[in-house]
Amino acid sequence: MRRDLPTAPIAAAGLIAGYAVAAASGSRPLGGAVLGVFGLACVWVWLGRDGVRTTVILTGVGLLAFALSHVIALLTGPWPAVLLAAAAASGASWRLSDSRRRTEASRTRAQAHSTS
Repeated sequence: MRRDLPTAPIAAAGLIAGYAVAAASGSRPLGGAVLGVFGLACVWVWLGRDGVRTTVILTGVGLLAFALSHVIALLTGPWPAVLLAAAAASGASWRLSDSRRRTEASRTRAQAHSTS
């Protein structure tokens, strides 16, 4: 897996797929395993690209979004809560990691172009 992958869609897909698998199969541990695989993929990219501090922050945001989705589901139902959690995790991933990736890549290309 490449470390320049955008993690916002991976984070969102993990929350959505994890809930979908848990709901369809009736197995919360199976849904948790799916969520865990997506989460570990994000952690691997963040560690290589952004360092420990950003990885810890984004992991915490993802876990908090997951936990709060259970509370929000009591008010809205499960799917709206999952989609809200996915949007929060995705937004944080974009803001703290993915958007910086594009800025650094643009800067690197500009430097390479100016030296040639």
